[in-house]
Amino acid sequence: MCVKVACVGGGPAGLYLSILLKRQDPSREVTVHERNPEGSTYGWGVTYWQGLLDRLRACDPESARAIEEHSVRWTEGVAHVGDLATRQPGDEGHGIGRHKLLEILAARARALGVRLEFESEVTAQDLPDADLVVAGDGVHSALRTHHAEDFGAELTPGRNSYVWLGTTKVFDSFTFAFVETGHGWIWCYGYPFSAEQSTCVIECAPETLAGLGLDRADEGEQLARLEKLFAHILDGHPLIGRAAADGSTQWLTFRTLTNRAWYRGNLVLLGDAAHTTHYSIGAGTTLALEDAIALADALRESASLPQALARYQQERKSALLSQQSAARYSAQWYENLTRYIHLPPERMFALLGQRHSPLLPYVPPQLYYRLDRAAGRMEALRRLKRWLGPKLARGAHTRVLTSRK
Repeated sequence: MCVKVACVGGGPAGLYLSILLKRQDPSREVTVHERNPEGSTYGWGVTYWQGLLDRLRACDPESARAIEEHSVRWTEGVAHVGDLATRQPGDEGHGIGRHKLLEILAARARALGVRLEFESEVTAQDLPDADLVVAGDGVHSALRTHHAEDFGAELTPGRNSYVWLGTTKVFDSFTFAFVETGHGWIWCYGYPFSAEQSTCVIECAPETLAGLGLDRADEGEQLARLEKLFAHILDGHPLIGRAAADGSTQWLTFRTLTNRAWYRGNLVLLGDAAHTTHYSIGAGTTLALEDAIALADALRESASLPQALARYQQERKSALLSQQSAARYSAQWYENLTRYIHLPPERMFALLGQRHSPLLPYVPPQLYYRLDRAAGRMEALRRLKRWLGPKLARGAHTRVLTSRK
């Protein structure tokens, strides 16, 4: 099945899928088409957790070793709220530069005989001659957009504005910093991805962005203002931008993408072309790689291509439900930051860690904190929390669907 496979998009998902397909059957003809020149990737660092690394080791030990070797790790989180700060232990996190990750995957794909074609634009009117065409061309996927009615894509915009930046400050942990201004709060998520650099994602409400003039300033002015606001965590290091064509830093509004269907004939969606989850849960790259693993497994274990694609769609849509719920509640936590920000820092940080909970928006924050602490010691309260949370989540999800009709 699938002697010829064309992957459109040279991101982590498309490259990793090509690796898995060639490992399954070296005689397969697998080609990855990437419209940009090699090495011209956008972005700074990506995060992942130990569970993904374990899955990568099981699928392809060689690329997993290289990814682990070039990753940095942290085991703590730090939250700065105004002049106060709190540090807490947490799960081991990993960061790797997006450029390095793609370099590792591209080298491994080539070594296995995958054909990589850079500066190769594929359009819906001129699809490659292949048994299977994989649309891994991102959230703005041209292939998906051309067949929009068949896929049933829906983009739901969030409220807050955000920008991806880099810095030469190498954080020793996952770092949050919340700064109050005369126009509202602005905050940063910072994490290392190499021995030389870290990622800084800065977010605020749209009225704060406008009040601070960040929506009108050029890149130099924006970075200078942001460096001043976050001077207490940058320790004199600069912020590094990736300017737009007009010289401004690219402030965005996150859009959550869902699709009713993930395949049409022999065309299948992968990674951000199929779904997005809010960056605040740090799962985008992980979910894209897990898509690749699931699609490769389905192709290996199914008797026909339609059966394989149906299985892939069902498995991944089901697996994503909890992550999509967590991402939705996480984004809403930040959109309602003032509900939590005036708690003592250690309590605010504890609820920051609970932001994925469907129960949290319905319980006063101080009461939730006390209940959560008590639940850690009492089995009956843990059972109540597990029972009540999903019920509230389903009710909220039903209200969202009803409001869209």
